[in-house]
Amino acid sequence: MLTKRTFVVLLIGILALMGVMAAAAQEEVGIVHYYSSTLGQETMAQLFGTFAEANPGYVVVDNSAGHEDFKTQILVTIAGNNPPDIFSYWAGARTQFVVDADRLLPLTDFWTENNLDDIIPAGVKSAAIYNGEVYNIPMNVHVVGFFYNPKVLADAGFDTPPATWDEFMTMGQALIDNGVAPIALGSMNRWPAQYWFDYMVSYTAGADYRQQLMAGEAAYTDEEVQVAMEMWKSLVDGGFFVENANAYDWTDAADQVANGTAAMTLMGTWITGYWDGNGLVAGEDYDFFPFPVMNPDLPVITHGSIDGWAVPAGSSNPDGAKALLLHMLSPEAQATWAQGQGALAAVNNVDASIYSPVMKKASDYLGQVAFLSGYDLSTTPPMAEGGLNMFAQFMNDPSGYMDYLTQTEEVAVEVFGK
Repeated sequence: MLTKRTFVVLLIGILALMGVMAAAAQEEVGIVHYYSSTLGQETMAQLFGTFAEANPGYVVVDNSAGHEDFKTQILVTIAGNNPPDIFSYWAGARTQFVVDADRLLPLTDFWTENNLDDIIPAGVKSAAIYNGEVYNIPMNVHVVGFFYNPKVLADAGFDTPPATWDEFMTMGQALIDNGVAPIALGSMNRWPAQYWFDYMVSYTAGADYRQQLMAGEAAYTDEEVQVAMEMWKSLVDGGFFVENANAYDWTDAADQVANGTAAMTLMGTWITGYWDGNGLVAGEDYDFFPFPVMNPDLPVITHGSIDGWAVPAGSSNPDGAKALLLHMLSPEAQATWAQGQGALAAVNNVDASIYSPVMKKASDYLGQVAFLSGYDLSTTPPMAEGGLNMFAQFMNDPSGYMDYLTQTEEVAVEVFGK
């Protein structure tokens, strides 16, 4: 006869066995991403948690790496025999590079079946299409502009940010006279300096010329590039930048703005996530203004980045990857991600009230102008390496920029087969 104790022991055993069987029935979805910061990990954990609740048949196997390490590691990983099922990737030339290597699964049917045209704006969708097929599903959009300390500007006599280059130069000199460096830049890892090159070329030679340069159809030794570099050099020579930019990373530059050592930094909207995480208040402790117009005859554009998700051609669980993708695009997940990362949602059905006043300002600006990805996302990875090296050299010693341009053009000749 079964005793109560025996019954309980058997019941516990049965429940444990059922748990093992349920776990065994779950399919793994392997993911690799570059959101390795504390904020990134926390936000990812939230998304994976809600995904698990909504999709009990799947379990996410999470792996991450820092941005710089990721750039090389992911190319090696997806070229091997055991790629992840899904990975984060920057839209633009980097995705094109992997598409051309036949390493990605087309997601056009996924896009069509889930009516993604209804929720992803056309401008964002353009970052998803390569060779006529969808390969990168957008997750968020970042705008690059000036993020500044309003108190520092006010102390120098400026209640509103500059709209033109002349106004920018006047304000910068006033800040210097007031004992504050106008611009913080942390180019230790090279990429933060790229946005200066982007805007200087786009706003002096035009966005079309800049795109030609990215595609190898123009030369780094062209007069147009020399003019842009000379203007950038004039800022460095004029004391507009905090000294020793290559000794700092982008968060160091953000800290310099926050503590008033510098007035502003040219950075992406992800800086708001960093500052919010440190307790700064949007609209009070920091604010945003677009890069000032340098030539009114040229079109106004904004540089930035679109982060997305791609599925390797060798994914062992593409269905699980697509289920996770669909979850990432839900209004709830997009809101969680946008608020956690200081990003603009990739979809149009997120309540705009989730945005801080500063992010709302960036979002409104994005809706008014054309969008171009930043330098290292607009050209091939090998060319991006050459350019990023040039920017680091320039910030170390801007006087040698012609030599750097000549060296970078040599890389372009090799990369593009000129």
